[in-house]
Amino acid sequence: MGSDVSAPVRLERDGAVAVIVLDAPPLNLFSDAAWHALVECIAEVEASDARALVWRGTGKLFSGGVDVRIFQGIIDGGRADADSVFAPLLETVRRLEALPIPTLALCHGVCLTAAFEIALGCDMIWAGESTRFGLVERVVGLTPGAGGTQRLAERAGPGRAREFVMSGDLYKARTLEAWNVVNRVLPDSELHERGLGFAHRLAGGPTLAHAATKRIVRACMDGGRDGADAITAHEAGELFRTEDLKDAVAAFLRDGPGSFDDFHGR
Repeated sequence: MGSDVSAPVRLERDGAVAVIVLDAPPLNLFSDAAWHALVECIAEVEASDARALVWRGTGKLFSGGVDVRIFQGIIDGGRADADSVFAPLLETVRRLEALPIPTLALCHGVCLTAAFEIALGCDMIWAGESTRFGLVERVVGLTPGAGGTQRLAERAGPGRAREFVMSGDLYKARTLEAWNVVNRVLPDSELHERGLGFAHRLAGGPTLAHAATKRIVRACMDGGRDGADAITAHEAGELFRTEDLKDAVAAFLRDGPGSFDDFHGR
C-alpha cells in the first residue's frame, strides 16, 4: 500500500496500520488536489487489509486550513455550484467514519478547518501539548462545510460547539481535552511515536470486535441508549462466529487471563 509521494495527501503503510499523511508545505493547506487525493487514499484503505488508520500531517503545523482560492472559485462559479462542492467533502468524512477499523488523528502545531474536521471524523484524537485547534471559517463569512460543527457538538456539547465556531478563536489542546474532544495530550516530541505505537496496539487487537464497538457507539449517538441497546445483543452474539474470539477464549481457559495476544482480525 502506498500512493504518489508528490501528492498533497498520501497513503503509507506501517505493518497493519494505514497512515494518511497531509504533506503540502509550507502550510499544508487543503486544495482541490488535496481533497481528491484524500478520497483516493480512503478508497485504498477501504479495499485493503489494514486494521487501523492514522491521520497526521507533516512539518511544523498540521494544517493552516483550506486554500481560500477554493472559495473564490465557488464565487466565480455562482452560488448554485456551492452545494456540489461541499457535499463531497462531507461524504469523505462520513466514509472515514464508516471504516470498520479504529482510526486515530495525531494533531500537532496548528490544526485548522478541514484538517480538524477530518480529525473529528476519526474515532480518537491525540494532540501535542502545544497544539491549537480552530474552525475559523467565520473570517470569510462561512460556517464549516465538512461536518466539523456537528461532530464537535457530539463530543463537546452544542453550547461549546457554537462558541468554538462562532468565535473563530484558537483553542489549546488541554482545553479540548477537558471538553472531551481530544482523547489524550502528550509532549510534542512524543506524539507521533506514542500515537503510532497505540495505533499498532489497536491494529493487533480483535478487529471485528472493534468494528462492532464502533457500530454500537454510532447507534448510541444516533438513537441514544435505546438505539444502542437494540443492536448490542446481535453485535456481541455475532462475534462468537469469529476465529479471534474462539482462539482467545480457548487460551484464557488453558493459560489464564492476559495470555492471548494473537488476534488476526478474523
